Amino acid sequence: MEQEMSLIVVLNIKFLGRIGPFLALGLFDTLDRSYSTLHVLIMSSGLGIALLSLVLSGSTVAFVPIGGGVSNHVSITGAAILKKVTETCQAVAEAAHHEFKPTGSSPEELVQACLGPTATGLVSGAKFHSALQEIYNQNGLVDRNFINSAPHHFNSEAFLEGRGLITEGMAAIKANIRKQNFQAARETLGRVLHTLQDFYSHSNWVELGYKEPYINLIRPDLPLEDLADVNTPTCKDCTSGTCTNSILPSILQERKLTSGYMGIFSAAKPKGKCSHGGATDLTSTTVPRGGISKDERHSDNVALHNVAVNVATEASLQLLQDIRLTAGDNEFLRMMGIARSSVVCFVIDTTGSMSDDIAEARAIVNEIIDSKKGTQDEPSEYILVPFNDPEFGPPIRTTDPNKMKEEVAKLTATGGGDVPEMCLSGLQLALTNAPASSYIYVFTDATAKDIALKDTIVALIRSSKSTVSFFMTSSGRRRRSLRAASFEDYTELALASGGQAITVSKAQLPEATDVILDTSTSALVTVLQRARNPGKQETFPFMLDESLKNITIYITGTSIGFTLTNPAGVSQSSNEATGKLGTIKTVGNLRRIRFNADIQTGTWQININSNQPYTLKVTGQSTITFIYEFVERFGGPHPGYAVLSGRPQAGQPATLMLSVMGRKGPSSMTIGNVALVTVSGPETVRNSTTTDMGNGEILATVDVVPEGEFVVSLKGTDKESSSEFQRQSTTQMSISKVNIQAVVDSSVEPGKAFKLPFSVMTQGSGGQYSISARNDRNVPMNYPSSLTLITGQYANATITITPPADTSSGTDVTLTLDAKSSSGVDSNYVVLRFSVVSKITDFVQPLCEVVNVQADECPQDVSQCGPFQWEFAATLSDGNGTGIESISLRQGSGNLTTTSLSDPIIQANYTASCCSQIVEFVAVDKVGNVGKCHHSIVRYRINRLPL
Repeated sequence: MEQEMSLIVVLNIKFLGRIGPFLALGLFDTLDRSYSTLHVLIMSSGLGIALLSLVLSGSTVAFVPIGGGVSNHVSITGAAILKKVTETCQAVAEAAHHEFKPTGSSPEELVQACLGPTATGLVSGAKFHSALQEIYNQNGLVDRNFINSAPHHFNSEAFLEGRGLITEGMAAIKANIRKQNFQAARETLGRVLHTLQDFYSHSNWVELGYKEPYINLIRPDLPLEDLADVNTPTCKDCTSGTCTNSILPSILQERKLTSGYMGIFSAAKPKGKCSHGGATDLTSTTVPRGGISKDERHSDNVALHNVAVNVATEASLQLLQDIRLTAGDNEFLRMMGIARSSVVCFVIDTTGSMSDDIAEARAIVNEIIDSKKGTQDEPSEYILVPFNDPEFGPPIRTTDPNKMKEEVAKLTATGGGDVPEMCLSGLQLALTNAPASSYIYVFTDATAKDIALKDTIVALIRSSKSTVSFFMTSSGRRRRSLRAASFEDYTELALASGGQAITVSKAQLPEATDVILDTSTSALVTVLQRARNPGKQETFPFMLDESLKNITIYITGTSIGFTLTNPAGVSQSSNEATGKLGTIKTVGNLRRIRFNADIQTGTWQININSNQPYTLKVTGQSTITFIYEFVERFGGPHPGYAVLSGRPQAGQPATLMLSVMGRKGPSSMTIGNVALVTVSGPETVRNSTTTDMGNGEILATVDVVPEGEFVVSLKGTDKESSSEFQRQSTTQMSISKVNIQAVVDSSVEPGKAFKLPFSVMTQGSGGQYSISARNDRNVPMNYPSSLTLITGQYANATITITPPADTSSGTDVTLTLDAKSSSGVDSNYVVLRFSVVSKITDFVQPLCEVVNVQADECPQDVSQCGPFQWEFAATLSDGNGTGIESISLRQGSGNLTTTSLSDPIIQANYTASCCSQIVEFVAVDKVGNVGKCHHSIVRYRINRLPL
């Protein structure tokens, strides 16, 4: 029986190409208290977070207009990131001696221009959008997870503690980037930016007349000065609650720093202190009344609000620049999702009977590397995870194709016996090390010995939205059990992720790996995916639009016949290997239909006839796609929506945020329908009713959620080609009556125990629920194996995590926590990340001292500079710090040489043409502190160099 639910879906068709409207959404937490009921929806979806002020009164729904002057964290963060990414792309282009000139301002065009002229072919902006959304989402979650934490918001004069959070966060970000744990870095970045931005809204920094950021907040080697102590009154009473400036004159004269006290649960505050202000701040009615928050723009604080917005944006830029200088331009862009989309990830069984499979994996890796070099389809990263019994891993990650070739060449088939292998352990490492939405390929000829990990694998698949395909072979030389039920485990995992479960003989394997070549490509989209078990005769319609290229259909199963028909009625049957519509290749249980180049747009259909289980998948390449997240609403002073880590809750409205990407922004497309569709039969489609809220935002409501596993289906019209398009998510989802709450609020030190509280609740039957926690680094953990739940009540417990003392700083740990009813009927999960970061005591920047400048030969007339050179010499040192790790040239086209970086005093020598008149190089120490050497020989000239 289907469960009655109300599902609200908000599509934010937000393109970074429409940067003006995007930034006009504003910067700070927005809560317009002139409305009786107002919900701020922080759209933490896969694409464009939109902070939408939604007024709910009866059936009325309204949004704060784009460009209405409202400011929020999203637009501060978006403005800063986009500016810094553009600057970095410009620098990378100049260093590579190619022009950085985007053909437009869409994310696809920005990524294309940033990757350079060799990035031919379709370019998807999805990873860039997704990276932004991870940052935005974590930024917004600070208002939910740390609602009453003064340091996280610089409330209640918690300046030292707030700066401590920024310092700890920046250390974790830099350590994560060194380990290429970019998702962990992005998530921490979002939280740190929220705290940093709040300083300028919640303190009196701008009331003191400052219009530049307080650099000491991101420089822990510099003291925080002139802080008002707890006994110093700071505000005068504001009877109306809306005074222009209620800071005491003495505080302004002495330039004392204070911030508003925030009372979520209490009206108490120290005598004479400022309040944050607003209806949700209970202290705002305690004398001195009012508040100094500049979160919102009101008639009494317009000027202060605008300055706070500007300074917070500049402060965010400073923090991003510090991270960029530490990471280097290329790694900074990778953290921001600016990279070729494709990531190749192999999980390979290396036991004795796998020599043929390893040889084929080696061949396909070499073919991918050699055939796609210099194109947009060239993978941005390669990941290899070997597994045997009992060993598995470690994962090998590299951006160097030659390194990947070397690592695959080292694989040899050894050991093993008549038992299954550690396949799912290897897959777990792949899912936690590969970027989100990756394609992962598993090669094995055995069942999974570690089948207990299956629920964890499903949780990681749903969390990462990665697609897993299995290549299962059998040689007959090995007495292993290949029971159908065991292979069915792989089939279920593949289907849950939107991948393929392909079974072939070892001799057939080379013919089956075309799937890997097809899917290791940029801008890959799914048009349709269905499964039937048991099989039956059925016709599946699907729409092909003008933007789709390289269209391929995959059918897995046995004893299958089918007929493919185009919109004009032309058909091709399964026994025609080469026909009018495409080429059909059959190997093992896989049928691969590659469409001819000159396809007809419109509604196609494929009729499949089989009484055996089968799967169907239609894919292609296109820049028209969407990403999505299930979310839940939270309340408090700044209510919003937070991304769910687990399954949506049954019995209550479920909310889904989507953003759609196209070729030229939201004005170039029309969204026709959003639906939830079951993949496995009998097929259930739940259409939505949509409301266009303007500026690309669509509000859609689905009254009934399908029972069982479902995906998201999207249909619309591309105005550029006047063709209808159809897209589908690949990862299956379902609802649950179980809810798990857990928040990681800090990094973890090696060798020290870290306590992670969590809570479990069920709206279903109470009783005993089993608890399972696993992590991908084998970090020791202690937790209760079960909890007794009472319906509708949370049960609290704690996981104690103790990373070994020798864990390297920057290690990223993915923790999956499951709760399952005793009957196994209902369960849910959360997937959390935490970083292991060594305590840092060195906050001193490397020092630069100019030794010598020889520029006398440079002519006064710059137009004559060509034949002449100038020289610059400096020494660099790190004092008693951790030592300098790298020195790189940031500005100037000359030649920089240094003595050994291990020397206590490093000599740096720079020689350049007199036409290149500015030099800047950066020294980074081993914990990420940045020091700069800068010198200019620019002086008044008769002629100026051309701009």
